[in-house]
Amino acid sequence: MKFALIGQDIPSLLPALLADLFFAHREEAEAVILERNEAMRDLAERYGLAVTKRAGCGHVTATANRAEALRDADCVIYAGEPMASSRFRMDREALSGVDDDDAGLCDQARTLGGIGGLMRTLRQGDAVYDLCDAMQIQCPHALVITLGEPVGRTVEMFRSRGFTAWGLTAGWRKGAAGLLGLCGRLGAKPEDVEAVAAGLPHFTFLTALRDRKTGRSLLPILEEQTQAGENGHLAQRWLDMFGAVSVGDVGDHAALMPAQEDYEPDPEPSLSEPVEKRKERILRMNTAAEKGLRDPEGQAAQLLLLSTAPAARPVQLALALLEKRDLELDAAVRANTNRVIANLPREAIIEAPLTLKDGIEQSKGITLPGALADLCLDIDDAGRLAAHAASGDREALRECVELDPALGGLDRLYCLDAVNRMIGMHSDILSRWGEEEDD
Repeated sequence: MKFALIGQDIPSLLPALLADLFFAHREEAEAVILERNEAMRDLAERYGLAVTKRAGCGHVTATANRAEALRDADCVIYAGEPMASSRFRMDREALSGVDDDDAGLCDQARTLGGIGGLMRTLRQGDAVYDLCDAMQIQCPHALVITLGEPVGRTVEMFRSRGFTAWGLTAGWRKGAAGLLGLCGRLGAKPEDVEAVAAGLPHFTFLTALRDRKTGRSLLPILEEQTQAGENGHLAQRWLDMFGAVSVGDVGDHAALMPAQEDYEPDPEPSLSEPVEKRKERILRMNTAAEKGLRDPEGQAAQLLLLSTAPAARPVQLALALLEKRDLELDAAVRANTNRVIANLPREAIIEAPLTLKDGIEQSKGITLPGALADLCLDIDDAGRLAAHAASGDREALRECVELDPALGGLDRLYCLDAVNRMIGMHSDILSRWGEEEDD
């Protein structure tokens, strides 16, 4: 079995990817990393050799040749985003209204919905659709697991080119507004709580919260706390609007909705591995590679690498799908083909718990409150239109701007003009966009 590991974020995920593949699952598999930087190729191969030698199985190589990385791959794990942080700063500056020609739409400097989210999608799409072109030649039947943000939109991009695609986000468990934070305010241990969260990627709400030992629902208590403002004013507002408690980063939820007067998007979101963390990771990978994973120093470096690994585990999901295994995940991103969320359409890209039996997804029949389902429909429509627009489809671009709830209350024609000017600003990496034809 061959795994092609593609994208700028693969190096930060590599310790967990290889540990899952060769230690947790003992796969006699080949992992090929696409890496343009020669020094990083060398490090990835040396580190991979240390892992496979200790595991007693598998093979890891790194190459600068994309065709070589993709050739006959059974699974492509994509985790990347072109120049994420620097390009976001360009967007924010263009939307700041400093000059007379600027759009003056500061609130739209977002990472998910609205103008900022659309521009991020267009840049991501340029890379993803280029990758799809190569995959259709080298591995047309490969399974895709994408961690590339916005995840729901990259899932739709791969699907639009005929690939079976699933996605994983950073999850809704961590953070003050995540499950861990909510459990803390309930005085409950996370392992003693059974939670069901569903909705769209980065836009999930609790549909069930129970004490595992007694079966008692904890949602009424949490709703009471939220109504009293103990979980933040945005969560309180959304409970009033939708009849459901949001879970996960409130900034992500807000980024997909119309502007909130009392909330401003993060001006410096973390979109890539921080420099200091990157230096630490490289140092530890070098130590593990040089000392080996039987040596105490090498073991310590490996443990530190795994302790800071992201929560998403794409290998686990990929193997369950490829080898027809059973699997339970508290969240996965995919099309709603099996009507996991009963009141969203099959083509919607959802995030919800996943149950696989022999590799086949089982329907769960989750139902969202009516007002929430209606908003999810609009957010999903805009997201899938943005994904299609990223292929260079100007009609999809116009429809996305017309429909996106995150642009609520704004002049849509003015927003479209701002988007077109920003496309020109990023023309060096938006190869699928030429000059707009006159109507």
